[in-house]
Parts: sequence; C-alpha cells; structure tokens
Amino acid sequence: MSFLSIAHIDKTFDETPVLHDINLVVDRGEIVCLLGPSGCGKTTLLRIIAGLESPDAGHVLLEGKDITSLPSHRRDFGLMFQDYVLFPHMTVKENIAFGLKMHNWSVEATDARVDELLGVVDLLGYEDRRVYELSGGQQQRVALARSLAPNPRLLMLDEPLGALDRTLRDQLLGELRAILKQVMQTAIYVTHDQLEAFAVADRVALMQNGRIHQLDKPEALYRRPISPFAARFLGMQNILEGRVIALQPVFIETKVGVLQLRTAPSGMRVGEAVMLVVRPEGARVTSKVVHAPNHLTLILVNRSFRGAHSLIQLTTKDETVLLSFEVPGIGCSAQPGAQVHLTIDPESIVIFEASVAHG
Repeated sequence: MSFLSIAHIDKTFDETPVLHDINLVVDRGEIVCLLGPSGCGKTTLLRIIAGLESPDAGHVLLEGKDITSLPSHRRDFGLMFQDYVLFPHMTVKENIAFGLKMHNWSVEATDARVDELLGVVDLLGYEDRRVYELSGGQQQRVALARSLAPNPRLLMLDEPLGALDRTLRDQLLGELRAILKQVMQTAIYVTHDQLEAFAVADRVALMQNGRIHQLDKPEALYRRPISPFAARFLGMQNILEGRVIALQPVFIETKVGVLQLRTAPSGMRVGEAVMLVVRPEGARVTSKVVHAPNHLTLILVNRSFRGAHSLIQLTTKDETVLLSFEVPGIGCSAQPGAQVHLTIDPESIVIFEASVAHG
C-alpha cells in the first residue's frame, strides 16, 4: 500500500482552472519534489495535501485512508516555508521545542527530542542562542529541526531555501537531503529551481499548467526530457527540428548538420519530421574539420568563462540557429566570428515523442 496517494485532484479559482486531474503516489521515506514555473499549481497542490485548501474533485489518501476532508491540524503533517517564522525572543532550544509543547510533550521527552535534533542539524552548543544571533544557514537548520520535532507523518517544504543566496543554498542542499534521509522523513518539496530538485529529491514531478508533465528520478528526468517544455525548463536550449534520413542506426538531418542518435522512439519512419534536444554538456571542441555525422562547424557568437566550464554560444552561417554548450575550463580559445569545430556525443541527443514534441 502506498503511503500517500493523490487521486484525480482538480482545483479552480475564480473560474480559472489551476489543477487538472493530478495523480501522484509517494512512498514512505521518499522525497518527492514538485518542480515547475510560477503559476503551474505546485503550491496549490501542496496546500491541498496539507489540508489548507479543499479540492473541487479528487481525493487525498494516507495509508489507504481518505483524508480529503480531514482538517489540517488533525493530519499530523509538518510545514516549512521560505519565511522560517522563527521566534526572535526565544532561544534555539525554545524554538525547536515550541511545537512539542503545543502537542503536550513532557519536559523530559521534549529535552531529549531537542537534544537529538540539535545533533542531527549540527547545532549542538547553540541551544541557548537567540535566533537573531545565527547566520541564515543556521536559522534554516533551526526551522528544519522545529518542523521535524513532532515526528510529522509527512513534511512539506515550500521553497525553503528561497531566502538564501546561491552559495549558501548550494551548501545546504546536500545537508538537507542527508538530514531528511537520516531521520527517514517522508517529504514533499516545492521549488522552481531544477538544481534544488535534483539535489534533494528521490523523484521529481515537473508541472506545467496545472498538470504533472513528467515524473521521474532526477537523473532520468535530465537525461530524457519528454518535450521541448521539459528540456527548456531544465536549462536545455538546443532544440532542433529535423528529418529522419536513415534508420538502424538513426540519422537526423538538421540545420546544423546530420546527427546520429544512440536511441530513438519505436515506430520512427524515414522522412518523418522530428524535434530533438542536444544537452549542453554534449559537445567537445576539436581542432579539425571532420565530414561525418555529429561533427559540426559553427560560428562562435559569445564565450563566457564560468570557472569549471565555459559557456559558448554558436550559430550557423545564416544565423538561423543558436546553440549553447558547456565545455570544460577555457574550452574554446576562438574569438567571436571564428569557426568552431564540434563533436556531439550521441548520448546527449534526445528525440521527443511525436505526441509531446510541441509541449
């Protein structure tokens, strides 16, 4: 039996549909991320699961029991938001213990639980400090410990790192997942940032226009986006139109040259029009021209050094196509306007199914 099941959820606000036939299953101990752009419905879905909103149709089941109409305070779920809402007049220990007192835990049990969580979030020795004396990252850990303290059956996190700068956010991502896994906490995590989703989640539900567009493990989602929408949202801009010119192996003729794919959908026919994406890490700069599939010669538009890699933007001679690739280090010493020769890894090319190619 699944731990949490979301079945055929619909929701409309002011005659505007927000969620359409949402179905999702979450296993015990699993971290599922709701990922998508602003307005796609991910926070509304989270609020319905929490009991803060009621669906127009559908059901929320917990361990097989329908809790759709159960008030939020009786669900024993935890919530953590971007604004931590820590109490500045309280110490770290008092903030973490707040929910336990509301649940009428004994003093002994409360102290033991607070001490346990201080160790889990690496804040031992900070229990008597006021929260305004802590860094942003430390405050985030206090908020997480407070959310975990009552042993919620489900923890829901809505953009919990949104208030932090990128460096601190990157530092805390791995810690957050490790903590949730250490305490075996089932969680639903909402974000618009794909890097957060990849770092934290066991599975990612990519949402678009109130629907779950693609649901998969992070690596599978990145390696095999099912549509141009999914590819673009995951940071892939190299969307190309093409035509199948051969099968077994598959060769696609595009405006940038002929590309050979490692895998392709079944049922593909010679002459068929297709759409595909080349992932940004899929190119290697070479020093010579090779007249063969997956060997391209393009014009450099811009080169931007990003530390471990450089982002190069290239176009065709007629400037009808713009591609972007991440290459190691300096990666490319050419100046804008110069020709650049590339080899494309077949594994980095993903062809979209016809039914979702225009998604």
